[in-house]
Amino acid sequence: MMEQQYLWWQKEVIYQIYPRSFQDSTGDGVGDLKGIISRLDYLQWLGIKAVWLSPIYPSPMADFGYDVSDYCGIHPLFGTMEDFDELLQEIHKRGMKLILDLVPNHSSNEHPWFLESKSSRDNPKRDWYIWKDAAEDGGEPNNWLSVFGGSGWEWDEHTQQYYYHAFLKEQPDLNWRNPEVQEAMMGVMRFWLEKGVDGFRVDVIYHIIKDDKFRDNPPNPDYKPSMSTYEQQLASYSTDQPEVHDIVKMMRNLLNQYDERLLIGEIYLPIHRLVTYYGNELDGAHLPFNFVLINIDWNATKIASVINEYEGALPEGGWPNWVIGNHDQPRITSRVGNEQAKIAAMLLLTLRGTPTMYYGDELGMRDVPIPQDEVQDPQGLNMPDLDLSRDPARTPMQWNDSENAGFTEGKPWLRLAKNYKRVNVAKQKDDEYSMLSYYKRLIELRQQEPALHVGAFEPVFTNSSIISYIRKHEQTQFLVILNLSHKPCKFAPEHHHYKGTVVLATDPEQEGSTLDKTIALAGDEGLIVQLDA
Repeated sequence: MMEQQYLWWQKEVIYQIYPRSFQDSTGDGVGDLKGIISRLDYLQWLGIKAVWLSPIYPSPMADFGYDVSDYCGIHPLFGTMEDFDELLQEIHKRGMKLILDLVPNHSSNEHPWFLESKSSRDNPKRDWYIWKDAAEDGGEPNNWLSVFGGSGWEWDEHTQQYYYHAFLKEQPDLNWRNPEVQEAMMGVMRFWLEKGVDGFRVDVIYHIIKDDKFRDNPPNPDYKPSMSTYEQQLASYSTDQPEVHDIVKMMRNLLNQYDERLLIGEIYLPIHRLVTYYGNELDGAHLPFNFVLINIDWNATKIASVINEYEGALPEGGWPNWVIGNHDQPRITSRVGNEQAKIAAMLLLTLRGTPTMYYGDELGMRDVPIPQDEVQDPQGLNMPDLDLSRDPARTPMQWNDSENAGFTEGKPWLRLAKNYKRVNVAKQKDDEYSMLSYYKRLIELRQQEPALHVGAFEPVFTNSSIISYIRKHEQTQFLVILNLSHKPCKFAPEHHHYKGTVVLATDPEQEGSTLDKTIALAGDEGLIVQLDA
C-alpha cells in the first residue's frame, strides 16, 4: 500500500507573531521585520516550521493594521519591501514557511479605493463599497451593529448616503458582490504568491458577503449585559451568507495554481457551520480556524464533547486544526492558570490536526494589566466599561532579563509584565523544568512521531476530571491522559487494559515509569504514554 503523502501544513506547528510586539530593531519601541529576522534562530530551535504574521501593510493603524491602506506594500514602522523579501528568504533558508494575514473584508477609509468611492455617487468605484440610502424616517438603512460598538452604518454628508462598516468607521466593508472587487483582491493575493509567500490567514472570511436584501438582524435571546454591545444581535444577515463559499472557492482556486500554498479562514461560528468552510468538494479553506478551545469553559466533559463533535462533523478528508490563543483573545495562561496551561499545551500538540500557537505562550506569558490611560486598542477604547481591550495579550515578547526584556532599546509601545526578569526565553532555555523546555519537548516528540502529527484519533475515557485518547499510526500508539482538575484522580477505564511507558509528562519525574491497569494522576497532570506493541 502506498504511504499517504501529507503536506507541510498537516505536519507542522503554526506560530503566530504579532509584529509590533516580537522584536524591535530600531529603538522606536515597535517590533519590525528586521527584528523578526534576528529571532528566526530561536523559532528554529523551538521546532517551529511555519510562521504567521499579523498585518504588516501600510495603514493609519486605527485598528493596528487591520485597516489596510495599501495591500501591496509594507508599513514603514515595520520596514521596507526589501526587509520583507529578506525575511521571506531567511525563513525559506531555514526550511520554514511564511503565512501572511490578508484583510479582504474591509479596507482603511484612507485606501485610494475608498477615497474614490466616496468622492461622488457616480464614481466608477462607488459600488466597490456598501452604500445605502437612509431609511424612510431618515435613520440607518437597517439595524446592523459594529463589532467594536455602536452602529455598523456611517453617514457621509458629502454624498448623502450611509456606508457599512462591520468594525470601525475607519474600516469600510468592501462590496464582494462586485466582480471588480473580487478581481482586485485576487490580484493582491497573486502579488504575494508570486513573491513566494506560502499562504494566507484570511481575516473574518465569514463576513465577506452580506444578505443582498439587507434584512434586520434578530435580537440575541442569550444576550447578557456583560457581553459586548455587538452581541445584542445574532449576525444572521450580516455574516455567513451562502454565497460566501463561492468567494472562498475562488481564493482556493487561485492558491491551487501554486505549489502547496495554504488557505486559513478566520471564522467564529458554531462547529456545524464552521465545517462548511472546507467546501463541498474540499475546495474551500484548507483550515477553517477552529476556536472552540478558546471560548469554552475549561472543563473535561465539555472539552471532550466538543473534540468529538468536531471530529464527527469534519467532512471526509477535511483536515482538523486547533487554536488556544491569538491576538484577539486573553492568553491561555490567564484563562486557565499556569498549571492548566501545561495541560492545554499537551492537548493542543497531541490532538489530531494542525496546532496554532501564539507567541509567548511557550513561556507562560500572561495578560499584562494596562492602565486606562495607556490603552491602545480601539475595542477597549470604544467600550471602556466592558473591559474588552485586547492590549493585555499583545505585550512585547520577553527575551531576557535586560531592560524591556530585550525587546527594545526605546520605550515599548505597550508595557511589559512586571515579572519579565524571571519569565523570559534566556532563563527558561536552560531550565529543564520550564514551560519553554516543556513546549520544546512536546513539539519535538510531535514531529518525530507520525502517530502524533498524522495519526488516527480515538477517544478512550472521559469523566469530570479526565480526558484521554489514543493517537496511532501503523504499529505505534500513544495514549494521552490529561487531568483538567486540580485534584488527584484515577485513570481506570473499565473494559480495557493499557500497558506502556510514560514518554513525556507535565512533571518529568513521571517519565520512564510504566503504566499497568489503573494509574493515579496528580492534579493538573498530563501524560503521554507509548503503549506496548
